[in-house]
Amino acid sequence: MRIARWETPVAEPSDGFIIDDRVVPFPDGLTVADVLAQGLDAAHGIYDRVKDAAGTPLSDVRLLAPVQPASIRDFVAFEEHVEGVSASVDGKSEVVPEWYKAPTFYFTNPHTVLGPGEPVSPPVTQRLDFELEIAVVVGAAAGVGEANLTAAEAASTLFGYTIMNDWSARDLQSREMKVRLGPAKGKDFGLSLGPWIVTADELEPYLDADGFLAVRAEAWVGDRLVGEDLVSNMGWPLPELIAYASRNSRVVPGDVLGSGTVGNGGCLGELWGRGSELPALQTGDVVRLVVEGIGELVGAVGPQVAAPELPPARERSRARRR
Repeated sequence: MRIARWETPVAEPSDGFIIDDRVVPFPDGLTVADVLAQGLDAAHGIYDRVKDAAGTPLSDVRLLAPVQPASIRDFVAFEEHVEGVSASVDGKSEVVPEWYKAPTFYFTNPHTVLGPGEPVSPPVTQRLDFELEIAVVVGAAAGVGEANLTAAEAASTLFGYTIMNDWSARDLQSREMKVRLGPAKGKDFGLSLGPWIVTADELEPYLDADGFLAVRAEAWVGDRLVGEDLVSNMGWPLPELIAYASRNSRVVPGDVLGSGTVGNGGCLGELWGRGSELPALQTGDVVRLVVEGIGELVGAVGPQVAAPELPPARERSRARRR
């Protein structure tokens, strides 16, 4: 099943299924959030209720981000990406020993999510980049919302997959991470999701013997292929990312977890770290991310937006009394 959100010039946004070349709304006014809260088995029952409906041609609607995330965790699960981008951002190519111990992630901004074809409005930056990722969407299942899920329990909460583009201003990212926090302002201006959610059962044929999702992923800037990889090259299978996220914490339906950027050119930053002279993204550039079994997510670069200036930190006396 493919699940999406869309709008038309004459109607309010709708949530539902993409069936062949048409969009069919969920019955009873249900939303994507409602369906995720019911889980994958219930979604199949909902699909059966509307699968023969006429719907609307897909070509007549504009797709929106397929989910309004409850939260977004973005992992860094591809060793090859870490090797390259560390040289670009930090000036030294390395994979620290700590990377191998656990699938590290950061939280990013659920309020600046963009949909398919929606242009990003970056800050003023000299090193604008994209990141090609696959994202998992959490749905209801036994144990969801509880802490410390096992990998098997986490796998049952994996409702579906979508494509994720974590737009990045590498110069801002490099500066702020020297303070040992972040990334923050280098990332939180835009993150694209889409074009739809493909339910987990659809991609089961691509799972290898170790549970890794062996789908091919490609990154294109304009008509140039700049990166290609198999998602199965990540250090941990996707359910283990969910399990780790739940350690002494909770994941809930509607949470989105990014795999991290694929290797071998999943972003320009990795290529820069390996000596590439490919230019940073510029206004008008079009990035197309293609993932086997899911589809493609296209996004254009809009004009840079200058933010109001803020002064640097003030020198203070460190007095302990007024």
